[in-house]
Amino acid sequence: MKRLAVTALVALTLASCQETPKGYVINGEVAGMPEGKIYLKSFRNKMFFDVDTAEVKDGKFTFKGEVDQPLLFGLATENMDYPVQLFVENTTMDVKIGDDGETITVQNSPVNAVFQENADKVFEDGYDIDSLIAKYPDSPAAAFYLYRYFTYQLPLDDLKATRARISPALADCPYVKDLDGIIKQLENVQIGKTAPEFSLPDTAGVSVSLSDFRGKYVLLDFWASWCPPCRRENPNVVKAFNEYKDKNFTIIGISLDKDKSKWLKAIADDNLTWTHLSDLKYWDSEIPTLYGVRGIPANVLLGPDGVIIAKNITGEDLHQKLKEVIK
Repeated sequence: MKRLAVTALVALTLASCQETPKGYVINGEVAGMPEGKIYLKSFRNKMFFDVDTAEVKDGKFTFKGEVDQPLLFGLATENMDYPVQLFVENTTMDVKIGDDGETITVQNSPVNAVFQENADKVFEDGYDIDSLIAKYPDSPAAAFYLYRYFTYQLPLDDLKATRARISPALADCPYVKDLDGIIKQLENVQIGKTAPEFSLPDTAGVSVSLSDFRGKYVLLDFWASWCPPCRRENPNVVKAFNEYKDKNFTIIGISLDKDKSKWLKAIADDNLTWTHLSDLKYWDSEIPTLYGVRGIPANVLLGPDGVIIAKNITGEDLHQKLKEVIK
């Protein structure tokens, strides 16, 4: 009996010594980079922020830490234009970054298996995000894809239906919380609703309010100097402005820029001769959030009474809508 007790005690001791360490361990390799620094970056609102640094020695590096739940992070060397992305969860992960600085493989991570499997697919035309959520209702990676890429693609009713498929176990997931906030904002800016009031500084720093334009047809044009699709659409917007500016119509450009000089240069270069507003806070600006804007270019057309009459009309659709409502 005494021998059995001792054996059991030894077994328990060995088991406790072999328990998985609390927190995460990222054991990584960077192809084509024997020495240097690599940065671990947290993700928030479309932006990455440095949270840790490691030395690369003989092409290898290690990060250690702890997260409350699986979250999206980025890894970047000083030579990378943009971080490679991965989910960090409290386990030991083996990571390899390709010599192109754009590819990454992650092993020993169930969340990353879902994330990597769909990393390219989510950009394909007709991708079925609803099926992904149905297949992985408790995956933070699947919830992230819905929040990050489909809140501005799906009609509101479809977005709400897909959101309902997410497991209650993810109630505290930040991407699900943000998704719920976006849905709430989108409900407030549907066609037929009165546009939310706001004030922003213009190019001279003078505060301008939406209510200053009551009585006119107003196109709220969300854009930025750094956004190629916005710049490509600008000639079309200029054409619409010139055609209808003498018919009780105007445009308010709302920029997501953060560099004032680049913002002003783009206004001049593209000949955008209407009112321009920005707090120069990039995606941290409150006004895009207020209007549920998740991607640009985006726009909202208001009637003289301040009621929303159309959203996200570009190209020829913009001209057809203005022709329809402005007599």
